[in-house]
Amino acid sequence: MEPREPREPEPPPIVLDDTDLARMVGLVHGDGAGDNRVLGIGVDVCSIERMRTALTRTPRFSTRIFTEAERTYADGFADPAGVYAARFAAKEAAMKAMGVGIEHVPFNAIELVRAASGAPSLVLHGRAGALAVERGIAVIHISVSHDAGVAVAFALAVG
Repeated sequence: MEPREPREPEPPPIVLDDTDLARMVGLVHGDGAGDNRVLGIGVDVCSIERMRTALTRTPRFSTRIFTEAERTYADGFADPAGVYAARFAAKEAAMKAMGVGIEHVPFNAIELVRAASGAPSLVLHGRAGALAVERGIAVIHISVSHDAGVAVAFALAVG
């Protein structure tokens, strides 16, 4: 039997508190009073079939809810219902991240746009932009997806 090489000792566990974790991801600076603090989170889901029904039954629905650019993008797909559902979920998730309900911000004041890379982001118009400023929100990060008949969006308001 050959002698085994000695094992290196296991490193001690790293114990982090919430402040340490927040600093690691850049959410807190120093005493926690700096920029880039999470001010709100929001998540929403939207049934693609329900969106398809709303678009079919209510002709003005898309113009009340979505910007012209969002409609142009979505209508470029053979089946735009999933694209519309993802945008609808993003708008609701953003409102939740701002800490308001749908009665405080018109849906078309929140616009989901895509960078050349495909990454989604939000543009806040009118009342949505004013509300973000009032609440100290510098940006709302957004992630959207749709699969298996459902669209989902997650929003993170940072100030």
